[in-house]
Amino acid sequence: MSYPSRNGLTANVSTEVLCGRILERHRDAIRVQKTHIAVANLARIIDATLKLSNRQGFQATTLRDLAKTTGLSMGGLYSYFSGKPMLLSMILREVASTVADVLSKPPQEVTIDAAAHLRWLIESHIRLTETLQPWFVFAYMEAKAFPPAERRIAIDSEALTEAIIARVLEQGAAAGIFALSDVGLTAALIKPLLQDWYVKRAKYRRRGISIDTYIAAVISFVTAAISAKEPTPAVPVDLA
Repeated sequence: MSYPSRNGLTANVSTEVLCGRILERHRDAIRVQKTHIAVANLARIIDATLKLSNRQGFQATTLRDLAKTTGLSMGGLYSYFSGKPMLLSMILREVASTVADVLSKPPQEVTIDAAAHLRWLIESHIRLTETLQPWFVFAYMEAKAFPPAERRIAIDSEALTEAIIARVLEQGAAAGIFALSDVGLTAALIKPLLQDWYVKRAKYRRRGISIDTYIAAVISFVTAAISAKEPTPAVPVDLA
């Protein structure tokens, strides 16, 4: 499976692709046998869930709301999931799995240079959330209301992202490329910059800031903050 980006980063993420993975993961529970029908209906169900949740919140969204929006019967919905907790778990696990897949598989050529690897992580994460923005907004905005098991999925996913960033920062610090006093804290500070693009999209749209501009700004900001500085040459002092 590949993912969208520029500069040699690979492509192919869509709701249909993710729903295909959901079908594979839950094949024992989903009672629709024809793959193309199951994937198409899962896409309708999840698109409707994300839109309704954005409008009124997931907790307030009922299965009747979903049935009306998707055009599927209540029985049709139950062919795909046993209830809202399972639907929630499907969405969150797919978001977490996709992030892990993308960020854990960098091109070999960027892994030999921590600075290039960090730039790749920043760009890959932002472009992934651009492609799957409704999924990520849902996971972020609804997190406080998640049941404990689903909240743990969201927490673990964020921790994994920070851990991947931290490993690259550690490599860069060991190579003398980065100057860091606290790798874990630095990784934690970078994460909100990645989230801001999809959480506060309207703010950047009003300012006319494109995704390319945002990526470049985040990379520049982070690089300037953590790059090991060359010592300032001493100015000769004439003591004569």
